[in-house]
Amino acid sequence: MNLEILEQVFFGNRILDYIIALLTLALSILFVKVVIRFLIRRLKKFAERTVGRFDDFLEAILSKVGLPALYISCFYVSAKIIKLPAGAEVLINALEMIIITFFAARIVVMLAGWGINTYLAKKQQDPTVVRSLDGMFWAVKFLIWVLAVIILLDNLGYKVSTLIAGLGIGGIAVAIAAQALLKDFFSYFSIVFDHPFKIGDFIIIGDFMGTVEYIGIKTTRIRSLGGEQVIFSNTDLTDSRVRNYKLMEKRRVLFRIGVIHQTSLGQLKGIPKIIEKVIKDINDTAFDRAHFFSYGDFSLIFEVVYFVLSPDYNKYMDIQQEINFAIKEEFEKRGIEFAYPTQTVYVNKV
Repeated sequence: MNLEILEQVFFGNRILDYIIALLTLALSILFVKVVIRFLIRRLKKFAERTVGRFDDFLEAILSKVGLPALYISCFYVSAKIIKLPAGAEVLINALEMIIITFFAARIVVMLAGWGINTYLAKKQQDPTVVRSLDGMFWAVKFLIWVLAVIILLDNLGYKVSTLIAGLGIGGIAVAIAAQALLKDFFSYFSIVFDHPFKIGDFIIIGDFMGTVEYIGIKTTRIRSLGGEQVIFSNTDLTDSRVRNYKLMEKRRVLFRIGVIHQTSLGQLKGIPKIIEKVIKDINDTAFDRAHFFSYGDFSLIFEVVYFVLSPDYNKYMDIQQEINFAIKEEFEKRGIEFAYPTQTVYVNKV
């Protein structure tokens, strides 16, 4: 008698089929709760003990994507045991495709985020790179979800070729209309990833010089020595020769001094040694050369080259000032006179 009840049919299925479907649903959910959650907890504890980032990423995928997907699969498998009306069958298959596409796209987004975070860890959280990659990540997410929707619509039987063609033509029109903006956009990524300069660097572009204050998607702003802000398009910077003094390890300095023509030969021969000793006695300098360079209109010119072992401009100026004071002191001791513009007029008596 009881077996006859189980064989009774409602809505195209036996009562036994409904019981099997419910038992399958209950057992599969129980399996996910006990076994899969146990494995995720073990993986989480393992990830906490290790320094690597991949195990953390794997744990995040399993807990945020894998677990929900398994719960939904439990309902799907149990629903497949019983016979459903044609409309319900189509609806479940469509929902299955939507869910698979959603979770696949989410895994790809998480993978992209993990890759960006790994890159940032290597770059030691450079604020410029963080800001640029954050903006790029949103663009990547948008493209992933758009592609996922297009694939989903195609699998559901919708004709998306016309839509894609329209997007392609529209994209070409937008690219032509915004060519300058796109050039600045790609130049921005060239600056960010190639690192010709960073925020805080002192750079010179043509006749302009200053400290980099901001690197944006379209423009870069520089604070000049005069205090005003100079704004460049990113394309201007990547197309120009940029001198970055922040990356300079040492500064080469060339200067000239002139003494009067009446300076004796012995004094002239001693001047290079005097200058060499002055420079070598000052810290953070490296002497290169000092020579009697040329005869000037009103002076005998010496050319001096040395290196300041620091990129700091203020330090260079302090050292140059100290050198100038020391040379002046040494010349006064030896009676050597600096030249100044003079003109001698010879008058012949008739």
